[in-house]
Amino acid sequence: MRSSARARVWLPLLSLCATLLAPLAARAGVDGAPLSPQEARKWLVRIHAAAHERNYQGTLVFSADGALSSARVAHFGDGGQSYERIEMLDGRMQQVFRHNDRVYTLWPQSRVAVVEERDPRQGSLRQVIDPRAAEHYELREQGSDHVAGREAQVLLLSPRDDQRYAQRLWVDRQTGLMLRADVLGPKHHVLESSAFSQVEIGVKAQPQSVLQPMKQLEGWRKVRPAQQPTRLESEGWSLKSPVAGFQLSSCTRRTLDAGDGAAALEPVMQAVFSDGLTHVSVFVEAHDPQRHKQPLRTQVGATHTLMQAHGDAWVTIMGDVPAATLQQFFQALERRK
Repeated sequence: MRSSARARVWLPLLSLCATLLAPLAARAGVDGAPLSPQEARKWLVRIHAAAHERNYQGTLVFSADGALSSARVAHFGDGGQSYERIEMLDGRMQQVFRHNDRVYTLWPQSRVAVVEERDPRQGSLRQVIDPRAAEHYELREQGSDHVAGREAQVLLLSPRDDQRYAQRLWVDRQTGLMLRADVLGPKHHVLESSAFSQVEIGVKAQPQSVLQPMKQLEGWRKVRPAQQPTRLESEGWSLKSPVAGFQLSSCTRRTLDAGDGAAALEPVMQAVFSDGLTHVSVFVEAHDPQRHKQPLRTQVGATHTLMQAHGDAWVTIMGDVPAATLQQFFQALERRK
């Protein structure tokens, strides 16, 4: 660090990172037996409801591959309306605001605003767990802990197969809000983690803190991706064999309006598959040899990405799942016309 002031800013985050990535051997002996399907579903329903119904604001810290980032986040419900905001505090400044299904992503340095309409099922900016995850994961209680000064119940979601990762959740005992989530590798080492360092739950709704930034964009360049619901089959594709546990949750055809009279880019199809806990996105576009030169496989934290030609198409598949699961999606993808 170049100054003691910067060091004072980062030292608390570094301490938190050490906590997030610390060995969890102390919990190894308290796994216990899996909860019954009824008990597991009860927990997941409570977590799901809290994500939608609770008003909260705070600071989230993310860690993956030894890197840290943080963001101010907020969620409000007011008279049937839903509002969210995320303001990144590190790196290239980015702000995301959501009002119901409309999402604005702002890049203040370049004064670019990306305006999107999202499927209601994909609307939330944070992870939302569907109760049907109990079909593909066993749920175990692992005692209690504290996150951001609040008492939390620790839950372990263990996959029933090797197609997905385990996750350990810290759930606020009082409200059911998820305070921390760790994605765990095959030996339960932490691949990535997100946790509140500070949070207020039950705050008064502040809709204008979301609506005002969405309105005050004079002089900004607005980019509006055109999105049209579609079906895999309508786009000439199918999965010849399903990937265990994953269901198609949405399929859209996107065309990016580059703005300022520039020509729109080629359309991209995006199909999102979910097992209730995690998602896999499959993007299909025309193969452009100038842009798509070599197959690529990468991993950042828990997120694997596969990019590869499929006939005259270019396919990108990404998700917080093992690399072998992405390969299954690619091998199952079949051109129908």
